[in-house]
Amino acid sequence: MKLDILVFGAHADDAEIGMAGTIAKHTAAGFKVGLCDLTAAEMSSNGTVERRKMEAQQAADLLGVSTRTNLGLPDRGLYMTEEHLAAVTLEIRKFAPDIVFAPYWEDRHPDHIACSKLVEEAVFNAKLRKYMPDKPAVPAPQLYFYFINDLGRTDLIVDVTGQYSLKEQALSCYRSQFEKNPGEDVVSTPLNEGYIERVRSRDMLLGQRRLIPYAEGFASKVPHTVELFSTPHKQAQVR
Repeated sequence: MKLDILVFGAHADDAEIGMAGTIAKHTAAGFKVGLCDLTAAEMSSNGTVERRKMEAQQAADLLGVSTRTNLGLPDRGLYMTEEHLAAVTLEIRKFAPDIVFAPYWEDRHPDHIACSKLVEEAVFNAKLRKYMPDKPAVPAPQLYFYFINDLGRTDLIVDVTGQYSLKEQALSCYRSQFEKNPGEDVVSTPLNEGYIERVRSRDMLLGQRRLIPYAEGFASKVPHTVELFSTPHKQAQVR
């Protein structure tokens, strides 16, 4: 299955934190979107691998994605090795997306940084005909970076006001991470200490820069191409 968009995260919930609204906006518009989690998040302080898998699928179904895969790489063991790079590259070749998203290259979680580097390298390798020649090369997709914990340079924002309720519902699927329920063996982490509220505040602040109620931000390492710079006045003249 060819995808329009493929979103990578080190763990299930990374993509939802950074860009669930953008995902929902594109699936509703008919785009085929896939999610790929590099690890099963087996080192998470709360929840189990089985529960995290169930929560991840619930969120994916809610957002309308076409597929969600997991590469089974080691949580807190992501490195720039040939094995890990090959696994990510094969995922890109399998789905031949037009656009790839990865976590921003600066973040407090080392796995997010490692995921960012692996995806960036894999996007390059996916187009090389002589790299793993038994698997056909694909055209290099556009690569954008989304924010998880730490907000960095923002080159693009997407208005997700109409999808924000769905984003919060998707995040709420991850009860093992974001909630403290009486009677459960749960330890305090940054995720269950008002994390969703901080994500909401971040998305409101991003939107405020363009007078949008809620927005998600993205970074790019290459310039953007535009055909014309126009103003409403010029557009009115053209009409």
